[in-house]
Amino acid sequence: MLTAIAYTMIIVFMTLIMTKRLSAMVALILVPIAFGLLAGFGLNLGPMMLEGIKKLAPTGVMLMFAILYFGIMIDAGLFDPAVRVILRMVGNDPTKIVIGTFVLATLVSLDGDGSTTYMITCAAMLPLYKRLGLSRLVLACVIMMAGGLMNILPWGGPTRARPVRWASTSASCSSP
Repeated sequence: MLTAIAYTMIIVFMTLIMTKRLSAMVALILVPIAFGLLAGFGLNLGPMMLEGIKKLAPTGVMLMFAILYFGIMIDAGLFDPAVRVILRMVGNDPTKIVIGTFVLATLVSLDGDGSTTYMITCAAMLPLYKRLGLSRLVLACVIMMAGGLMNILPWGGPTRARPVRWASTSASCSSP
Protein backbone atom coordinates (compact mmCIF):
# COMPACT_ATOMS: atom_id res chain seq x y z
CA MET A 1 0.00 0.00 0.00
CA LEU A 2 2.79 2.40 0.94
CA THR A 3 4.53 1.70 -2.37
CA ALA A 4 1.38 2.56 -4.33
CA ILE A 5 1.07 5.84 -2.41
CA ALA A 6 4.72 6.63 -3.12
CA TYR A 7 4.35 6.01 -6.86
CA THR A 8 1.16 8.06 -6.93
CA MET A 9 2.97 10.87 -5.14
CA ILE A 10 5.71 10.88 -7.79
CA ILE A 11 3.14 10.92 -10.60
CA VAL A 12 1.23 13.80 -8.98
CA PHE A 13 4.47 15.68 -8.31
CA MET A 14 5.68 15.34 -11.90
CA THR A 15 2.26 16.23 -13.32
CA LEU A 16 2.03 19.39 -11.23
CA ILE A 17 5.50 20.50 -12.30
CA MET A 18 5.21 19.60 -15.99
CA THR A 19 1.81 21.30 -16.33
CA LYS A 20 3.31 24.33 -14.53
CA ARG A 21 0.59 24.36 -11.88
CA LEU A 22 3.23 24.51 -9.13
CA SER A 23 6.85 25.52 -9.09
CA ALA A 24 9.34 22.78 -8.25
CA MET A 25 10.11 24.24 -4.81
CA VAL A 26 6.46 24.52 -3.78
CA ALA A 27 5.70 21.04 -5.12
CA LEU A 28 8.68 19.57 -3.24
CA ILE A 29 7.20 20.95 -0.03
CA LEU A 30 3.45 20.52 -0.44
CA VAL A 31 3.12 17.19 -2.27
CA PRO A 32 5.09 15.05 0.23
CA ILE A 33 3.28 16.67 3.17
CA ALA A 34 -0.12 16.04 1.57
CA PHE A 35 0.71 12.41 0.79
CA GLY A 36 2.24 11.92 4.26
CA LEU A 37 -1.02 13.08 5.80
CA LEU A 38 -2.96 10.90 3.35
CA ALA A 39 -0.87 7.87 4.36
CA GLY A 40 -1.65 8.46 8.04
CA PHE A 41 1.68 9.84 9.27
CA GLY A 42 0.12 13.07 10.58
CA LEU A 43 1.82 13.55 13.95
CA ASN A 44 5.03 11.82 12.87
CA LEU A 45 5.67 14.11 9.87
CA GLY A 46 7.65 16.71 11.84
CA PRO A 47 10.20 14.28 13.30
CA MET A 48 10.42 12.44 9.96
CA MET A 49 11.20 15.70 8.15
CA LEU A 50 13.86 16.67 10.69
CA GLU A 51 15.49 13.24 10.39
CA GLY A 52 15.52 13.56 6.61
CA ILE A 53 17.12 17.00 6.77
CA LYS A 54 19.77 15.72 9.18
CA LYS A 55 20.67 12.92 6.79
CA LEU A 56 20.60 15.08 3.65
CA ALA A 57 22.25 18.30 4.86
CA PRO A 58 25.88 17.05 4.79
CA THR A 59 25.50 15.83 1.22
CA GLY A 60 23.88 19.09 0.16
CA VAL A 61 26.65 21.16 1.72
CA MET A 62 29.32 19.00 0.09
CA LEU A 63 27.64 19.24 -3.31
CA MET A 64 27.27 23.01 -2.96
CA PHE A 65 30.96 23.32 -2.09
CA ALA A 66 31.97 21.13 -5.05
CA ILE A 67 29.91 23.17 -7.49
CA LEU A 68 31.29 26.47 -6.17
CA TYR A 69 34.86 25.18 -6.07
CA PHE A 70 34.85 23.71 -9.56
CA GLY A 71 32.99 26.75 -10.88
CA ILE A 72 35.86 28.91 -9.65
CA MET A 73 38.40 26.47 -11.10
CA ILE A 74 36.66 26.58 -14.50
CA ASP A 75 36.64 30.39 -14.42
CA ALA A 76 40.33 30.41 -13.45
CA GLY A 77 41.14 28.21 -16.45
CA LEU A 78 42.45 25.20 -14.55
CA PHE A 79 41.00 22.73 -17.04
CA ASP A 80 41.80 24.75 -20.18
CA PRO A 81 45.08 22.93 -21.00
CA ALA A 82 43.43 19.49 -20.93
CA VAL A 83 40.47 20.77 -22.92
CA ARG A 84 42.77 22.39 -25.53
CA VAL A 85 44.66 19.13 -25.98
CA ILE A 86 41.45 17.16 -26.48
CA LEU A 87 40.00 19.78 -28.84
CA ARG A 88 43.23 19.87 -30.86
CA MET A 89 43.12 16.07 -31.18
CA VAL A 90 39.47 15.83 -32.27
CA GLY A 91 39.42 18.63 -34.84
CA ASN A 92 36.08 18.99 -36.63
CA ASP A 93 35.27 15.29 -37.06
CA PRO A 94 31.95 14.53 -35.25
CA THR A 95 33.00 10.98 -34.35
CA LYS A 96 36.24 12.18 -32.82
CA ILE A 97 34.38 14.95 -31.00
CA VAL A 98 32.09 12.40 -29.36
CA ILE A 99 35.09 10.25 -28.40
CA GLY A 100 36.88 13.35 -27.09
CA THR A 101 33.80 14.22 -25.04
CA PHE A 102 33.85 10.75 -23.54
CA VAL A 103 37.58 10.97 -22.73
CA LEU A 104 37.19 14.39 -21.11
CA ALA A 105 34.13 13.32 -19.10
CA THR A 106 35.92 10.16 -17.99
CA LEU A 107 38.94 12.10 -16.79
CA VAL A 108 36.80 14.63 -14.95
CA SER A 109 34.65 11.84 -13.44
CA LEU A 110 37.63 10.37 -11.62
CA ASP A 111 36.59 12.33 -8.53
CA GLY A 112 33.19 10.60 -8.50
CA ASP A 113 31.10 13.81 -8.62
CA GLY A 114 28.58 13.98 -11.44
CA SER A 115 27.71 17.66 -11.13
CA THR A 116 31.29 18.82 -11.66
CA THR A 117 31.63 16.39 -14.55
CA TYR A 118 28.69 18.06 -16.28
CA MET A 119 29.96 21.55 -15.48
CA ILE A 120 33.44 21.01 -16.87
CA THR A 121 32.55 18.85 -19.87
CA CYS A 122 29.63 21.00 -20.97
CA ALA A 123 31.63 24.21 -20.54
CA ALA A 124 34.35 22.75 -22.76
CA MET A 125 32.37 20.89 -25.39
CA LEU A 126 29.01 22.68 -25.73
CA PRO A 127 30.37 25.54 -27.88
CA LEU A 128 31.93 22.98 -30.23
CA TYR A 129 28.68 20.99 -30.45
CA LYS A 130 26.74 24.19 -31.20
CA ARG A 131 29.25 25.38 -33.82
CA LEU A 132 29.15 22.08 -35.71
CA GLY A 133 25.39 21.55 -35.26
CA LEU A 134 25.80 18.32 -33.28
CA SER A 135 22.96 17.12 -31.09
CA ARG A 136 23.19 18.26 -27.48
CA LEU A 137 21.39 15.06 -26.54
CA VAL A 138 24.46 13.14 -27.71
CA LEU A 139 26.60 15.34 -25.45
CA ALA A 140 24.38 14.60 -22.44
CA CYS A 141 24.26 10.86 -23.14
CA VAL A 142 28.02 10.55 -23.63
CA ILE A 143 28.64 12.37 -20.34
CA MET A 144 26.19 10.04 -18.59
CA MET A 145 27.95 7.00 -20.03
CA ALA A 146 31.33 8.24 -18.81
CA GLY A 147 29.89 9.00 -15.38
CA GLY A 148 28.32 5.56 -15.20
CA LEU A 149 31.62 3.95 -16.08
CA MET A 150 33.49 5.92 -13.42
CA ASN A 151 30.83 5.27 -10.77
CA ILE A 152 31.67 1.56 -10.71
CA LEU A 153 35.16 2.36 -9.47
CA PRO A 154 35.75 1.95 -5.71
CA TRP A 155 35.84 5.71 -5.13
CA GLY A 156 32.89 6.40 -7.44
CA GLY A 157 29.40 7.45 -6.33
CA PRO A 158 27.36 4.42 -5.22
CA THR A 159 30.32 2.11 -4.69
CA ARG A 160 32.26 4.55 -2.51
CA ALA A 161 33.74 2.74 0.48
CA ARG A 162 31.68 3.11 3.62
CA PRO A 163 32.98 2.55 7.14
CA VAL A 164 32.58 -1.04 8.23
CA ARG A 165 30.57 -1.58 11.38
CA TRP A 166 31.72 -4.66 13.17
CA ALA A 167 29.42 -6.75 15.31
CA SER A 168 29.61 -6.02 19.00
CA THR A 169 32.37 -7.76 20.87
CA SER A 170 30.10 -8.76 23.72
CA ALA A 171 29.72 -12.24 22.26
CA SER A 172 33.17 -13.60 22.89
CA CYS A 173 34.47 -17.00 21.99
CA SER A 174 35.42 -19.18 24.90
CA SER A 175 38.45 -21.41 24.76
CA PRO A 176 38.03 -25.11 25.50
